[in-house]
Amino acid sequence: MDKSSLVLKTDEKSLFPKVAGVRCLPIAACTGNVRHYSRRVAWFIDRHFFLLAVIVYGLSMVYSVFLWRKGFRQDNRVNYLLLLLAFGLHTTAMVKRGFSLNQCPVNNLYEATTFITWTIAAAYLVIGLWSRLRFLGAFASPVLFAIGVFALMPPLDPPLGPKPEFTGADASLHASLILLAYGAFGIAAVAGLMFLTQEHNLKFHKLRAMLTLFPPIQRLELITSRLVVAGFVLLTIGLAAGAQLPRPAGTSFFQDPKVLWSGLLWVVYLGLLIARWGFAQTGRRFAVGIIGAFAFLVLTFWGTNLLSTIHHP
Repeated sequence: MDKSSLVLKTDEKSLFPKVAGVRCLPIAACTGNVRHYSRRVAWFIDRHFFLLAVIVYGLSMVYSVFLWRKGFRQDNRVNYLLLLLAFGLHTTAMVKRGFSLNQCPVNNLYEATTFITWTIAAAYLVIGLWSRLRFLGAFASPVLFAIGVFALMPPLDPPLGPKPEFTGADASLHASLILLAYGAFGIAAVAGLMFLTQEHNLKFHKLRAMLTLFPPIQRLELITSRLVVAGFVLLTIGLAAGAQLPRPAGTSFFQDPKVLWSGLLWVVYLGLLIARWGFAQTGRRFAVGIIGAFAFLVLTFWGTNLLSTIHHP
């Protein structure tokens, strides 16, 4: 036996030791690969899925620019499919976060914001099944992208403490109803923007208004008002459920900034509905009011939530 064969046999014995008379495989090498694989899999946490969803929302927004330039004269399904893909990634992110918490993922501002955008996307996908309302996506995608980018800011998603900020089924029901109401208000604002665009076309570009595939302006107004009614009902039930929740000792419910803000928001939308049905305030003014109310909601939601001692004891 030469020296090379002797060295080879020695290496085989060191690499493949015998256990109970059976030669073993190099387990260390295999487990090393498993560790690297688990790191790659673990990279796809819920925030990364949401990041991918926001990227697709951005692609939808860019594609919507071309739809605007063409005057919405073709029933193009590409934008709908892009938003459907983003919604799938968005849903995956929320499901993964929910399973990691073993409850409804509404524990901080990041999760609340993702829930709002998810409801807006879900509402659009249902409404967009009707082809003449599918162009709502061209108005919804910039809203979804802007809110999604804001939600990805690290301060909105701090590490989970020993106790989540909201616990229990009652709190989850309260938060879900409120956020669903915000989603309905968001879609109503998008429909209102669509109404103003069609009205502008009718006044200054009559040919474009005739060739566009937008639904009739009266139907857009009806859709906007019904979405506001649905959101107002959800908001009312959600606020009533929130009033029954336990709160930290020494905090005044009716002096909390978030409670006062929610009451103001409720009054604003109630006033819009009274103006719509009681004083026949229809058309352009109603659409502008809906858009303004939702802009107020988006711009002040996070600040009042941070100031709240009930939501941040």
